Amino acid sequence: MSNAKSMPLLGRLAVHLKMITMDQLVEVTRLQSQQGGEPRLGQLLVDQGYIDQAQLAKLAAAQQQVIAKHRAKQNKGLVDAPPKPRNEDAAPLRAVEPAPETPAAESAPEAATPAAPTPGAAPQAEPTAPPVAEAPPAKPATPSKKPVTPTRAQAEPDEDSAIGRVEDFAEPSASDREAFLDVLRDAVGRGASDVHLHPGSPVQIRVGGCLQPAGSSALDTQVAERMLLSALDDSQRRMLAARGELDVCHTFEGIGRFRANFYREQRGLDGVLRYISAEPPTLEQLGLPARLAKFTTYHQGMVVVTGPSGCGKSSTMAALVNLINEERREHILTIEDPIEYVHPSKRCLVNQRSVNLHTESFARALRGALREDPDVIAIGELRDLETISLALSAAETGHFVIATLHTDNSIRTINRLVGSFPADQQDQVRTMLSESLRAVISQRLLPKADGSGRVPALETLVVNRAVSNLIRENKTFQIHSILQTGGSQGMALLDNAIRELVQSGDVTAEEAARHLEDGKALAA
Repeated sequence: MSNAKSMPLLGRLAVHLKMITMDQLVEVTRLQSQQGGEPRLGQLLVDQGYIDQAQLAKLAAAQQQVIAKHRAKQNKGLVDAPPKPRNEDAAPLRAVEPAPETPAAESAPEAATPAAPTPGAAPQAEPTAPPVAEAPPAKPATPSKKPVTPTRAQAEPDEDSAIGRVEDFAEPSASDREAFLDVLRDAVGRGASDVHLHPGSPVQIRVGGCLQPAGSSALDTQVAERMLLSALDDSQRRMLAARGELDVCHTFEGIGRFRANFYREQRGLDGVLRYISAEPPTLEQLGLPARLAKFTTYHQGMVVVTGPSGCGKSSTMAALVNLINEERREHILTIEDPIEYVHPSKRCLVNQRSVNLHTESFARALRGALREDPDVIAIGELRDLETISLALSAAETGHFVIATLHTDNSIRTINRLVGSFPADQQDQVRTMLSESLRAVISQRLLPKADGSGRVPALETLVVNRAVSNLIRENKTFQIHSILQTGGSQGMALLDNAIRELVQSGDVTAEEAARHLEDGKALAA
């Protein structure tokens, strides 16, 4: 399966369009083979979280284009072939095998072996040449001109034309960049966490968790595009043109560091920028309890920080990494997409790697990390099966791993980690997780009652012997009662933490009710 030419066309197109890596394709095709060819490759890519349904539809359309081009060339070869005299005894004509591949065609996707059609995707045409109309019985005949196997340029869509071309972008000027920087300065001055630039609407900023306009006039489409492009270099503009979206981090002198996402939408080019402080935050600055500091004392195992998007997971992880950097003498390796907080080496040696800039993927960086002598590995996001598997292996082999995950409580975090693996591997994974998981921190950010900002509410699970046994025996639903009674060990249930914020007057009861899992928790 490691040979690219043996991979299905749908998978190779996904790699070419940079939706997945070749390692991920190999993993999915291996999984498909283990399951006897079912489910289809496209559905497996979706199930594993590598692509979404929109990307799957795009892949199906690209595959249809490749197949159509190949068939057209085969048809042309058959039409251009000189006519053969018919023999009354000849057998029906058959589709002709493609010519032997030349070196130029060696690297081309084999349009003759596409992936099986995926549920919900466009029907996939057969890539072989269409049958030629049957003649009266005769001996087998072969056209003198054989169909040409498409070259890579013919078979694979051009990356710059997949979404757009960099030449289509407006050229920003010095005044556009200065206008862009003015927007950022104003947002930081107002205490904004995020800045939104969208054509057709005023600049929007998020303050205290709520969006509000930062101006009265709507941005013109061309003006917004030039302002956003002024923040990118030539290579980043090419990537944005080819992919339609781009994640980057930039430090603007005198203003601060921002994590940015640029993307195309129906009105034009949009951008969302999140402000990141120049120095890694401390637990105290984030309003987090001091008890979390004990989660940095582990020398082996894994701590997972979870919560919905925008709840401060990256900041919490950065605070934990910063604490290790100040108190231990070890090698810290971070793998992020992109790098957010910059950690200077203090007592520890810190190396930070960015996906797509310094390494191809989280999984590849993790495989390399095991040979780079790290003591602590910080992973920006556990986003796929291979990354989760490698993170567990690293935690098992004597490394301390800190990672983030998009789940909303401790029990769902454990179930998500186990459920990422095929059913026949889950018992083994439960055993690995029960031995290597040290703690789960699940957090929310709730608006303060006085409107002055947001305050964190945390659920913390410490994996003791009782929790470890429940994970191993697949009885995670019983962990809820341990969270309720484990306060002396540093545990806390999210609903209880929210209720305490209401009782202290930090959060209103109405706001708390939106985040509670048990609606009766406030009355308890």
